[in-house]
Amino acid sequence: MRKPMTLTQKILAAHAIGLNRPWVEAGDVLRIKVDWTIASELAWNGMAQTWERLGKPKVHDRERFYLAVDHTVDPVTLANDKRTQKLTQLSRDFAKESGIRHFYDANETILHTKFYRDLVQPGEVVLGADSHTSSHGGMGAFSMGLGGADITAAMVLGESWIEVPEAIAVDYAGELAFGIGGKDVILETLGKLGRNTVAMERSVEYRGDAVRRWSTDVRFTIANMTAELGGLNGIFEPDEVVADWLSQRATHKDSARYFRADDDAPYAERFRIDLSKLGPVIAKPFSPDNVFPVEALLGMELQGAFIGACTTTEEELVLGALVLEKALAAGMKPVDTQKRLVVPGDLAIVAHLRETGLAAIYEKAGFRVGPPGCSMCLGIASERAGKGEAWITSQNRNFENRMGEGSLAYLASAATVAASALSLRVADPRPLLAQVDQERFAALLRRSESRLPEITVSEPKVALAAEAHAGGAAETGKAGSVLRAGVQRFGDSVDTDAIIPGDFCHLTKLEEIGEKCFHFVRPEFVGRSREGRTIVVAGEGWGSGSSREHAVWALKGAGVECVIAKSYAFIHKRNLVNEALPYLTVKDEEFYALTQEGDELSVDLGSGRITHVASGRVFEAQTLAQVVQALGREGGLVPAIQRHGAEVFSVLSAG
Repeated sequence: MRKPMTLTQKILAAHAIGLNRPWVEAGDVLRIKVDWTIASELAWNGMAQTWERLGKPKVHDRERFYLAVDHTVDPVTLANDKRTQKLTQLSRDFAKESGIRHFYDANETILHTKFYRDLVQPGEVVLGADSHTSSHGGMGAFSMGLGGADITAAMVLGESWIEVPEAIAVDYAGELAFGIGGKDVILETLGKLGRNTVAMERSVEYRGDAVRRWSTDVRFTIANMTAELGGLNGIFEPDEVVADWLSQRATHKDSARYFRADDDAPYAERFRIDLSKLGPVIAKPFSPDNVFPVEALLGMELQGAFIGACTTTEEELVLGALVLEKALAAGMKPVDTQKRLVVPGDLAIVAHLRETGLAAIYEKAGFRVGPPGCSMCLGIASERAGKGEAWITSQNRNFENRMGEGSLAYLASAATVAASALSLRVADPRPLLAQVDQERFAALLRRSESRLPEITVSEPKVALAAEAHAGGAAETGKAGSVLRAGVQRFGDSVDTDAIIPGDFCHLTKLEEIGEKCFHFVRPEFVGRSREGRTIVVAGEGWGSGSSREHAVWALKGAGVECVIAKSYAFIHKRNLVNEALPYLTVKDEEFYALTQEGDELSVDLGSGRITHVASGRVFEAQTLAQVVQALGREGGLVPAIQRHGAEVFSVLSAG
């Protein structure tokens, strides 16, 4: 006898250690086995510090840690920038020392591209030190981003902990017109549901009759940008389309588990989105949910066009080339500029574009074809947009300064970018898409009309234990200290790019990192914070965006004592816990109406009681989960592992 479960819950139940019942439900804190941990060289910069503090232990499974050098590298930067050279060499040294199998050096692949195409299987648990780890839910895995300390712990222990999230269902209806793909679908979804709202800290399960017709590439893009929705993970039920993709692999194809959400699965909310009339859409700066139909921006002048980043799949790259081919055949000519760039996600894709002549089409249209890497999406290597430049781009984020200081990023599909690239004015790709030979398109992607393989839907095998947890409980310790400090006030959806820009994620010393906190958007923050103790008070979605631990280190280095907000991005909240920077969640609107810039607060971290000093008003924060309180008492994740070793998550959960 068990309760109904969502797809996410079934995967977590199958990986749970020491369950005392054959199901899991939202709010359960689980100790879970982890199938894969993945990271980039930018994340490894911080992870290496955690690994060294732990004494450089052996990797739990050298076959199951995946490390790719992709975030900061392009040939120019790699040849000339000592910061990039240091990050790259740090990863190379670790790969050699640890003997991991899956290490990909600079400009071989983008972190998520090869992993998705070659390695991940349905039903697995994947933890990555990058917020777009959600991508792999497109293949039916439970896959989420966490901070580097969490990934390092999972890398050496083979397990982690998680509070089972609530789930929402997004039910898609209607057939997509040819050329309207995953980027248009997820931008439309963002426009309708909103960033950091209904998906915040939840699992997003993509369902409906429409999804059965979608390729694994379309699913990848949607799952990838679940991070922009604020979701903890995004996931599709694996089906025959996924099985067909796996059948084409040489390895990593025989451990797939095809779970299904129960018909009466306990979704917190359901949303139906009709795609039958969906056309190309564009997200204007500075939020991925600031979405408009392409018609609203037709003719807008642009300074550059970028097709690339992890969210841009082989399918989009092929389609972009075919759109350009039709534009060139119609007599359109590229205006003179060097500001067109296409960056495929993997060397195998680059080779395919070369072999098929598609790369030559990009070049004829005035594009430079760059080697694999995050490139302009992060705007910290040599390829970046200038101040005030408007770029149309197929990447996934358009926050302030994302493509470079002062840049303006307009998010769109590769087809829309391609249609706009020749004239450098926003254009509707549909007239060109109507001329594309759909059979040729399918052939270029090696797709056929052959019958899809059959799959066997299964239920999770749950390993039950006599008791839910092994090991002793963590000591209770003191109730907590009382802080008294002035407030620095922020609004909603403050992202980690704002807290610490990517330009400074190569730094390692706490004081240096703290010096760059809010460098572009609030340069006075550090000086004010260091003059006196600071409590940050913010709105919804504090810490959204990247998984970078540097955001927490920047706050600590700047002298922040505590963060109080209405809600937090899941990854950033875990990073606050792991680094023992206190946070409290307060939902009471009266607290935010009363508390203004410069006000003084007294915060009892043990009880969660907050006193507004001038008025004497007292407010109560939400109670923290048991494992979070235990980690706080331990002084963070690394001290906890140092004290409890391999049983750390069992001990903390029993606290």
